[in-house]
Amino acid sequence: MTVVSAVPRPPRRIPWPALVALAYAVAQLALVVPHLGLGWDETVYVSQVDPGRPAAYFSAPRSRGISLLAAPVLAVTHSTTVLRIVLALLSAAALYAAYRVWQPLLGRARTALAALLFAGLWTTVLYGPQAMPNLWVALSAVAAVGWFLRAVHLHERRRALLGLGAMVAAATCFRFSDGVWLALPLLAACAIVPAWRRPAPALVVAGGFAMGGAEWVAEAYARWGGVGARLHLSSVTEGGMGARWAGGMAWRSLNGPLLCRPCHVPLTHPELTLWWLALPALALIACAVAPRARRGAATVLPAACAAALSIPYLLLIDYSAPRFLLPAYALLALPLAVLAAHGAQAIRPPRVRALAIGLTAVLLALHLSAQYEVLDRNAAEARVTADRYRTAAHDLRGLGLTPPCLVSGRHAPPIGYDNGCASANVGGNNRDTTAHTLLRRAAREPTAALARTRSGPPHYARTWIPHPLPGTGLTAYIRPPLQPPV
Repeated sequence: MTVVSAVPRPPRRIPWPALVALAYAVAQLALVVPHLGLGWDETVYVSQVDPGRPAAYFSAPRSRGISLLAAPVLAVTHSTTVLRIVLALLSAAALYAAYRVWQPLLGRARTALAALLFAGLWTTVLYGPQAMPNLWVALSAVAAVGWFLRAVHLHERRRALLGLGAMVAAATCFRFSDGVWLALPLLAACAIVPAWRRPAPALVVAGGFAMGGAEWVAEAYARWGGVGARLHLSSVTEGGMGARWAGGMAWRSLNGPLLCRPCHVPLTHPELTLWWLALPALALIACAVAPRARRGAATVLPAACAAALSIPYLLLIDYSAPRFLLPAYALLALPLAVLAAHGAQAIRPPRVRALAIGLTAVLLALHLSAQYEVLDRNAAEARVTADRYRTAAHDLRGLGLTPPCLVSGRHAPPIGYDNGCASANVGGNNRDTTAHTLLRRAAREPTAALARTRSGPPHYARTWIPHPLPGTGLTAYIRPPLQPPV
């Protein structure tokens, strides 16, 4: 009788990247989705594709990628909760897919650590289920740089080139300006690195940018008369883009407010910003040790792309928002993961290595707990703001403002969207009409002008009837109905 010995099965690998993505989805569904209404910018984006609401003014700097992503959901339901759930699941899947591109380049453990570093940021969790473009630019950029390196290094050029073109196109579709700053370092790498001087990667990057920016360019000619005119108006809308240092504003607003414009907030809890201050130094150290870790290109290129994508938000505008640097954080997570792995491998005595890994894990846990505290505070503030919008919309309906109707003035887009009304503004960065045109329209449909209670009515609504909106700090000035002739 022959005894056949059983062949031992190799131990199953823990799917760390998938577990990170799953944890990211759970965090969004538990901490953000149940309570968060639509924000100011979100209502602008979703109104473009919501069949039951008038489209809000779509200013020159914006791109329509996030509107297209939300369109299938809005075609079926108007539920904000459903939209949040779908976007949370999509963003978790996109996180996994984007960093999965890097697995052949960095390995499973480094890839999972990079995904965890990015997914653990409060901004990443808060904006995952929101109809905002910055997170999607970030994940598109991560995938694009990964596909680029696979196209120039590994023997899978056709698939990698297709992925590269698609991801550059996606980033550009979500935010045209960010697509420019992503394409530039990739094209520069094609020119600078001798081994990468092949036409295919450069042509694919340029083609992806052209494909993703085609709608933006077409709209520039249709609405503003050309790309130059749209870029000029974009600069005006952003407050006049030019050489200036905005790093201080980015630092002070790192943990909120969600939009710092004008940005005069003081720095609070500086201990919670230490990771941000250390980020440039850690990235430089990672690039310095990358050749010894045999990860030179996989470390330097994402760091270079992160630096390029940071330029407009650190050097060209005079306000800040924590979400602006999401693409940079997503890319810098990769060299940081390489640095952490190299540091662990460089420590020889097993006991010292175990101690170092344990200390790093403790620091990471403390960092994630701090991020949770900041997330909880900012989510609560966003929830209060969205509740004020809904309260104002409810009160306006009680005043007889029902569709078709028009809301102008302060916070007109979100309040108008919640009420099913069109919105318009005669001043500010989102000016889209004149007082004369607005008054002519007000003669045909119910109209409300919103202003802070203490500031009085807008100049075109001085004879309109004031109605304070309790709990919002706003007063609605309702145009009185025209009296029929006697």
